[in-house]
Amino acid sequence: MDSFNLMRAFRRIVERGGLARAAEDLGMSAAGLSKQLRMLEAHLGVVLLQRTTRRMSLTDTGKAYYAECCRLLDDLDALESGIADQRGEISGRLRVNAPLSFALSTLSPLLPRFLAQHPQLALDLVMEDRLVDTVGEGFDVSLRLRADLDDSTLVARRLASLQQVLCAAPAYLQQHPAPTTVEQLGDHTLLAYSLSDSPGSWPLHGPDGRVTVTQPARVNANNSLLLRDLLVAGLGIGALPSFLAAPALANGQLQQVLADHRYPPRIVYAVYPTQRHLQRKVRAFIDFLHEALPQSDGLDC
Repeated sequence: MDSFNLMRAFRRIVERGGLARAAEDLGMSAAGLSKQLRMLEAHLGVVLLQRTTRRMSLTDTGKAYYAECCRLLDDLDALESGIADQRGEISGRLRVNAPLSFALSTLSPLLPRFLAQHPQLALDLVMEDRLVDTVGEGFDVSLRLRADLDDSTLVARRLASLQQVLCAAPAYLQQHPAPTTVEQLGDHTLLAYSLSDSPGSWPLHGPDGRVTVTQPARVNANNSLLLRDLLVAGLGIGALPSFLAAPALANGQLQQVLADHRYPPRIVYAVYPTQRHLQRKVRAFIDFLHEALPQSDGLDC
């Protein structure tokens, strides 16, 4: 029995939240993966996952075993990477977390070039708009788009910056004249990103300084791609990150509102655990993004 492969399979089931998605990642059938899980539980003599027809959840023993699996597998990956480092190769498995809209719109065009540069490297990319526990969930690197980072034990490196652009569809502005002051935003239908640094408020810097309007939004969404589509459909006014706003502004789907006012810029950070900051695979990925991201649409140095 290959214990490490069974541990990797178990870890993937937990992190993907089910057999079907984990099996797809691993390139095998759900039935085959279920068999591996049963083999692991039989070998250990415990139940790791409680399974019903609708969901599965970790038992207390499963939670403890999962934490130890992550530790052992990460140590094994670090050992293998260290040996590869001596040969001058970058290899192993790199686990990255990134916001969904940013990953789909900005990272996806860059990743093929990075992977081509490092053919021995495997990549796990998990897209989540929530702030994940980088250490607890076993990520090597998390990408975060924030105005400020909370204090933590993680190391952070600034990669690029972006603006938040207030905009609306031409169809909406034809029926509702564009606001000329920040205060007039209160007369409009607003759409908001619910995971923003200041949900429920609109802090804007203009010619006369900073003005903050607190105005409930008709729609709160935790994904910027959905928010963009609702704005293009003419549902109201909202703020989009520049990497999504720029293409829609360029093709006329959206128009900028209150162009002489700006949100505080958001910074693209790479954050990673201190104990992993010397791994060459982590350093190579961050160095690549540091060079490539400022050249992407809607981002700058």
